[in-house]
Amino acid sequence: MSKVATALKSASETKALVIGQDKLKQTSQLFKAQFPGAKAIIVADTITFEVAGKQLSKQFESNGIGQEPAYVYTDPEIYAAYHYVEELTNVLKEHQAIPVAVGSGTINDLTKLAAHLTNRPYLCVATAASMDGYTAFGASITVNGAKQTFNCPAPQACLADIDLLSAAPTELTASGYADLFAKITAGADWILADALGVEAIDPKAWSMVQDGLHEALSNPLGTKNGETKAVSQLTEGLMLGGFAMQWAKSSRPASGAEHQFSHLWNMEHHLNNGQHVSHGFQVSIGTLAITALYDLVLKTDFENLDIPKALKQWPTLDQLKTQSLDIFKNTDFPEIGWQETSAKYIDHQLLKKQLQTLKDNWSDIKTRLKQQIVPFEEARARLATVGAPTEPEHIGISRAKLKETFVRAQYIRRRFTILDLAVRTGYLNQWLNQLFGNNGIWEINTN
Repeated sequence: MSKVATALKSASETKALVIGQDKLKQTSQLFKAQFPGAKAIIVADTITFEVAGKQLSKQFESNGIGQEPAYVYTDPEIYAAYHYVEELTNVLKEHQAIPVAVGSGTINDLTKLAAHLTNRPYLCVATAASMDGYTAFGASITVNGAKQTFNCPAPQACLADIDLLSAAPTELTASGYADLFAKITAGADWILADALGVEAIDPKAWSMVQDGLHEALSNPLGTKNGETKAVSQLTEGLMLGGFAMQWAKSSRPASGAEHQFSHLWNMEHHLNNGQHVSHGFQVSIGTLAITALYDLVLKTDFENLDIPKALKQWPTLDQLKTQSLDIFKNTDFPEIGWQETSAKYIDHQLLKKQLQTLKDNWSDIKTRLKQQIVPFEEARARLATVGAPTEPEHIGISRAKLKETFVRAQYIRRRFTILDLAVRTGYLNQWLNQLFGNNGIWEINTN
């Protein structure tokens, strides 16, 4: 049984997935099997409607599938914002047709939430291998300027025609490759959390994401050029990430500190020359940042960790409250730092035990991390080859802003990551000085 077929059996929401060449013509068959007797409504934007939506509408008509008029977003600047969800929700309230999302991240997330709000399943037809959200639960939607994840089911069925995906704009494929590459550092974060007794690895979810991951990332040039095998492996890897999140009911299998960088920048309304930066491109820089940090972690002698020194710098809960409220003062999210860091706070006694575990088991932990992590220079070269950004300035982030993000990102999620290790061991400032100081990867010129 293939990895996808095995994962599909574990998925709680998605019942069918079709991946392969020349598969778009099977959409009607998939729709009828999953939604017998139902009407369809195609949801697309102006580009994806031309690419596939118009063809699907004719295909449905010839195969006897009733349709409501297609809903096509015409705004050229469309992004996953809540008012677009409301638009579609109002349309869906007029009938019981099953939405068929024809697009990638934005169209899928808008349709996913609108379908949930109108109490119906939906079918997704992917038009680009641009992210792992096709088969994931939850939709990332911007509300009042801040991106939030809404709990809502994954599509009941999904179809990915590799010919269609291979012909997608290269920047979309590069975005998907970067999102898949992020599973490397996300896995390393889970290894840390598991080794320190914070959050055990779920073997099934781990296997879905990590088995074959390095192979799926092995041909960035082929991926960029739309080679069938490379795009198929990328697409399968992204779909498996979504299934793992369905199984775990959490994004932990596919998301670590690198995603916290992206989430923070979204919360801070970051734009690059007035334009939204794709999730994958944000994550590309986040992944490189965390990979660089892991390179330093692997060079650190934790077997001689000064535990009393680390305990001395660890704040009390009251001190943490002051710190966490102060760091996000005068932002749109003043409470989040306290909300999230208090949820993962441990007292000095538990921290001492955790640091002792790190010290006693560092040799084994280091071995596991080395097997997981792709070294920084190699990671940067692969991401550059596929066409993803490799310098913070490529997405409008200054080096000073990137350095600040290492500090601030740890506060916005309760998930244990390498950032928490850096804070709890007291190494964060030292490592940041190495990354951003003289001859560092992102040296900040203070002259």
